[in-house]
Amino acid sequence: MAFASTRSPRNLEHAVLTLGLLGGLPASVLLIGLTWNQAYSFEVRWTLITIIAIVWLGSATLARQMVAKTMLLAANLLGALREGDYSIRGAAVNDRGGRTAAQASTTDLVMLEINALGDTLQRQRAEAIESTALMQSVMAAIDVAVFAFDTAEHLILVNSAGERLLGQKADTIVGRQASELRLAPYLTGESRRLLEQPFGPERGRLEMRRSSFRKDGRPHHLLVFADLSRALREEEQQAWQRIVRVLSHEINNSLTPIKSIAHSIKRMIARETGLPRGAEIQEALSLIETRSGSLGRFLRAYAQLARLPKPERKSFDLLPLLKRIAELEDRLPVKVISTGSMTIKADPDQLEQLLINIVRNGADAALGAGGASVEIEWTAVNGSIQVAIVDEGPGLPDTSNLFVPFFTTKPTGSGIGLALSRQIAEAHGGTITLENRSDRKGCRAVLTIPKFEV
Repeated sequence: MAFASTRSPRNLEHAVLTLGLLGGLPASVLLIGLTWNQAYSFEVRWTLITIIAIVWLGSATLARQMVAKTMLLAANLLGALREGDYSIRGAAVNDRGGRTAAQASTTDLVMLEINALGDTLQRQRAEAIESTALMQSVMAAIDVAVFAFDTAEHLILVNSAGERLLGQKADTIVGRQASELRLAPYLTGESRRLLEQPFGPERGRLEMRRSSFRKDGRPHHLLVFADLSRALREEEQQAWQRIVRVLSHEINNSLTPIKSIAHSIKRMIARETGLPRGAEIQEALSLIETRSGSLGRFLRAYAQLARLPKPERKSFDLLPLLKRIAELEDRLPVKVISTGSMTIKADPDQLEQLLINIVRNGADAALGAGGASVEIEWTAVNGSIQVAIVDEGPGLPDTSNLFVPFFTTKPTGSGIGLALSRQIAEAHGGTITLENRSDRKGCRAVLTIPKFEV
């Protein structure tokens, strides 16, 4: 229960002064009367009366000043606490003389309580700062997009995963309406749902959860988006790696002796003369040897999925790497549109292999459709680098299975290039997407990786 006094501090000071004057008035009047009736000279009488009056009025005034000083000190201490300055303390007799709380005066008790309040508030602020720092670290570390909205549906909080999901920095989106960020539909309806590509074809499947919390006594909304596609791809990748390892081991165990035996038999037959249908047998054995070798190389290419090492990051200039990749394709012109240096931190060998695969696919598509060239360009977006390879091919009829190992749209394709490229991109903390061009026929492949190591 809270109590409030209608008496202001100034009225309290006046009351102390008035009570001091009234309390000393009878004694002062009595002393003045006794002094006046004594057989003293006129000068002595007025001197004694003046002393009595000065002591009377001075004591009342001193009492008022002591109360005013104590109240002013308490007001200053409380004001400092209100402003967040917890370093100021009030001196009390208990602090100096070692007296207990029972022996301390009322003023000392007030100072002790204010000091204790300052200690409590200082400890609580330190705990709040530590808790906030911990929450910010957790929010930045988790790979789950978190958005908080107030009652007017203005964004008040977003973590780094939410920035990546929307492709914008926090300082540009905090304070904006949910409708501007395409998040308004998720503030109503079912609180938990699965979403298919809600922010573009590259986002994949997301799980959305909505909850509420109260801040300053008002309800707020919390949206959480978990990317299920990456977890599913990791499980899928591990499954393909296990399959590839088993197939490579078992088939190589059979291919190696088949190739060796076919080669040995071919040499034995070559030494025999006059063997019926010897040429046909030689041709058949050569075919067996050739196809065994081709199948072995085919399996070794797939084994890269299971043996891709972790990136060895180093700083290097992106532009020379792009120009070198463009020079490797000699079937049609490959143009590097962007100019200027751009230093990134990544594995140059793995990144080069990724871009070679994409440029080769773009060249194949352009040659098949009568296209004239392939273009490479890069842009810096929100601390990341986007490298786009644009071709003039027929475009993509379906993009849902392009990154599945063993799936290919080319007659002679192995289905390994795009799967390996995405694996390299994700190992660098990035993504790779394929989409049809909007200006004309053709495909646009976009590699997005952080500019520096994450």
